[in-house]
Amino acid sequence: MNKLAIIGGTGLTALEGLEITRQQNIETPFGEPSSPLLFGEMAGQEIVFLPRHGGQHTIPPHRINYRANIWALKSLNIENIIAVAAVGGIRADCYAERIVIPDQIIDYTWGRPSTFFAEDLPEVTHIDFTYPYAPSVREKIIEACDHLSINACTEATYATTQGPRLESKAEIDKLERDGCDIVGMTGMPEASLAQELELKYAAITVVANLAAGRSQEVLSMEMIQQCLKSGMQQVKNIIRQVVITSS
Repeated sequence: MNKLAIIGGTGLTALEGLEITRQQNIETPFGEPSSPLLFGEMAGQEIVFLPRHGGQHTIPPHRINYRANIWALKSLNIENIIAVAAVGGIRADCYAERIVIPDQIIDYTWGRPSTFFAEDLPEVTHIDFTYPYAPSVREKIIEACDHLSINACTEATYATTQGPRLESKAEIDKLERDGCDIVGMTGMPEASLAQELELKYAAITVVANLAAGRSQEVLSMEMIQQCLKSGMQQVKNIIRQVVITSS
């Protein structure tokens, strides 16, 4: 898998095993990306790493400059993107700490600049978004999970909500009726923007907590952080395995 970028989310602001060689600030027509892009080597392959929420995890989901992030990666001739995100589990088998590789997505966000095809167009432009995640990248991720004996869920619909607050029980009930299995705040418009620029994009998500109303426990940030710590270690192992088998 040549020319690979990793977009890190909550719980993954640095990539273990990536030997950083340089960083680069990139100007885009859409403003600044979340942080300077980090270049490094893993298993003999160059990887570009971009922390979605910024290097200090200070940018909330609804304020991320998704267009700048994706445009910057495209300008570097990146071909493949693995996006990492923390999510809440709605479906019963999407339990805390489980790795979920979504294959579908529903967008519930609003007010986010969500397309490159808005101004100065020679004609109205549409993309086919039937399959929001690139099959070739998903296959590599799933193969890595199998190799590592990680019991990942490989079919799930990701509900992207606006944030930064978590959802109410009634909202989660609605998402479940809509067919959603996991819920997060950063899946869109990241996925569609990547597809607009013909980048092969797929996601690895970690269930950090059960969604509202799906547990009798009171949700706390301490519980979320503990689940993320365990789940993100699995993510790092998966990414490394993808790189090794693609070198």
